[in-house]
Amino acid sequence: MKYTVAKEIFEMYPGYVRGVVVARGVTNGGPEKAEILALLREAEEAVRQRSDPEDISQHPRIASWRAAYARFGARPSKFHSSIEAMVRRVRKKGKLPYINHLVALGNYTSLKHLLPVGGHDVGVAENDLELKLAQGDELFTPFGTEVVENPRSGEVVYLEGKKVLCRRWTWRQAQHTILTPESRHVAINVDGLPPVTAEEIELICGELAELVRKFCGGEVACRYLREDNPVIEV
Repeated sequence: MKYTVAKEIFEMYPGYVRGVVVARGVTNGGPEKAEILALLREAEEAVRQRSDPEDISQHPRIASWRAAYARFGARPSKFHSSIEAMVRRVRKKGKLPYINHLVALGNYTSLKHLLPVGGHDVGVAENDLELKLAQGDELFTPFGTEVVENPRSGEVVYLEGKKVLCRRWTWRQAQHTILTPESRHVAINVDGLPPVTAEEIELICGELAELVRKFCGGEVACRYLREDNPVIEV
């Protein structure tokens, strides 16, 4: 299965890189793992104890996503990137739910490094994957609903064929490819906009890959979508 980032994304957002941790044959079912839960709680506490400005939107790793959203027409104060939404939730409500092993590992990595991390069950996908600007006729069924909607023309969307897997780049995931205990073939996206560097994304993906191997098994590899490498296989 091919996975592509469209040329216009790199033209609009110089320095963008999407790391992808690809895992086959994972085991994502079973009860909570105490070690994973401890990592997640540690990352949550670190977020609460940060000495950054009270307004998290000013943090460079979050402000970059606000600027990116504004560029494709999404109001940043209304539509928060996944990392901004998660940090706000942790600061306000405290603990994130332990949904399953892979989701918890993704949330831990996202909070630890303050960048968007999103996992998808690509084993259910029937078409190639792509990150591109929406035409507006694509179909999106938000997680937890059966309502089908269309993205706005020009917004950044993650697609499988005409099915939107995530709207507004890193904003809201679809029902179609959520990670479940039955997921066996997954692709976990790790997104970096400057000031996050390609080298940092490689280190973070390597760290996440080791955690997936340790706790979920399977065959795990890291791949990178960059301007000079816009297509990978998953």
